[in-house]
Amino acid sequence: MIEPIHSLAFSMQANRGVYAVLFGSGLSRSARIPTGWEITLDLVRRLAAVGGEECGVDPSAWYRDKFHKEPDYSELLDALAKTPAERQQLLRQYWEPTEQEKEEGAKQPTPAHRAIADLVAKGFVRVIVTTNFDRLMELALLDVGVTPTVLSSSDHVHGAMPLIHTQCCVFKVHGDYLDTRIRNTPEELSGYPAEFDTLLDRIFDEFGLIVCGWSADWDEALRRAIFRAPSRRFATYWAVRGEPSDAARQLIEHRGAQVVSITDADSFFSTVHRQVEALAEFARPHPLSTAAAVAALKRYMSEPRYRIQHADLVEGEVEHVLSEIGLDKFPVQGGPPPDAAQFNHRVKAYEAAMTTLVAMAVEAGRWADDGHQEVWVRALQKLAAGRAQGGGYTLWAALERFPATLLLFALGVPALESGRYFFVQRLLSAIIERENRENKLAVHLLPPYCLLQDDSAKLLEGKERHRAPLSEWLCEWLASYLEQRYANAKAYVLAFDRFELVSALAYGANTNPSEHFGYWAPLGGFGYRYSNREQITSSLRSQLAKDGGNSPLVTSNLFGITADECGKQLDALEAFIQKLQWW
Repeated sequence: MIEPIHSLAFSMQANRGVYAVLFGSGLSRSARIPTGWEITLDLVRRLAAVGGEECGVDPSAWYRDKFHKEPDYSELLDALAKTPAERQQLLRQYWEPTEQEKEEGAKQPTPAHRAIADLVAKGFVRVIVTTNFDRLMELALLDVGVTPTVLSSSDHVHGAMPLIHTQCCVFKVHGDYLDTRIRNTPEELSGYPAEFDTLLDRIFDEFGLIVCGWSADWDEALRRAIFRAPSRRFATYWAVRGEPSDAARQLIEHRGAQVVSITDADSFFSTVHRQVEALAEFARPHPLSTAAAVAALKRYMSEPRYRIQHADLVEGEVEHVLSEIGLDKFPVQGGPPPDAAQFNHRVKAYEAAMTTLVAMAVEAGRWADDGHQEVWVRALQKLAAGRAQGGGYTLWAALERFPATLLLFALGVPALESGRYFFVQRLLSAIIERENRENKLAVHLLPPYCLLQDDSAKLLEGKERHRAPLSEWLCEWLASYLEQRYANAKAYVLAFDRFELVSALAYGANTNPSEHFGYWAPLGGFGYRYSNREQITSSLRSQLAKDGGNSPLVTSNLFGITADECGKQLDALEAFIQKLQWW
């Protein structure tokens, strides 16, 4: 039987970004950070000492006898330190290490904090809910280059960006130690502000849950939030030392959670981190296998007698990709509506499956002759053909063609740069057969803006505010394969823009203006990279002026069958861009 911790690792790796982590004081225990109640009791001792009294072994009993009420954190702070600056200095000692404590490794992020931070940096975790007042989680995140959105009060939550637009959200439901509004008494923990409840309802409904270091005994408001969650679309894993408390057991039963027996939080999260990384690495083709495939491709393209082997190699890799991205693994029908986490998971899974084929395609774009090109055109057609039958989510059906878009650019950018205009024309004009729908040319389906409209493409992590999000994503992702071929990064982006601009020209040349109530073409990064666009269009016009009808731009019928027609397409594209003032 699969161990729960292994099941968790598999689920996190396969569902990148859909798990939230909920942890309590157990995570900071090894850092020697006191709990909120422990601090309150220490403040009681200080108050007793100020009055020359001894509170004994039970400070809370002394406080009740003295003041006839339960110890109150805020009242104690006010009694011991009158100004905000004084209160801040008083509190720092509980959470900020002295020089000696630093030497001892105390009050520093623990291995558990650092494991979670690395999972965040790599996209496996997006949301962290904690009852802790300390800032160890934030420090661990900063150490791996992640600046989290930290929410610890109602006004923070009210003004926060949506969760899908943050790389990481740390929700401190009991507050932050430098804010006197922290919650620790039973009365304070019995209810949250409405803004907190609304956000917790979203988190517990939309995300899977990993719970560790939280007993559930004292936090009535947090327990209620978990009980309110109607959905179990993603699993809950509850890490415990020994037996869970009665309060925790009720929540475990409610969520149908899997209990994970652990020795401590550090070893638990370190193990999860290690296993998720191992699975992520396993999911990618081994670099040696990719290198071997590229070496074989070069050898097969070097001599005509290897054309059969070349075809077998390419077609075999296409079949491998199709098996990795099939409907059995990525259905377009059923399940919850697509969200940002699921969308990014599919995008990255498709990219991982395409690693070897893209590395091969980059070489083919540079060197494939007429006899080899047809194999790659068929590969493009096969990847672009929709496999979904009937209905389903429109976003998932559109994203099915994303691997074909990757292949088009991996072939097209180096092919155009190498002067293989006929190859580029064959790729863009390839007929894509679609089940029960009108067949279309590749240039009508595969450019980024044709594949996904901006509203959908802005679901991409880090591209929420970009004007051409999928275009920018492609440019950055392909850089690791193509950038080394150019003098510098700027030269690579120019080559990418050149191919995307030529694709837009080809779209316009192969489209009746009446379809869009006038001229229209799919724009990309070249739309707002003005200097690149000017350099590319000027170069194309110079080439047409110099060679006229003998220009390979014309003889390949890339975007016109005469020099005059090509020039008119350039005019139309430039006029179209000028009309779109936001570009």
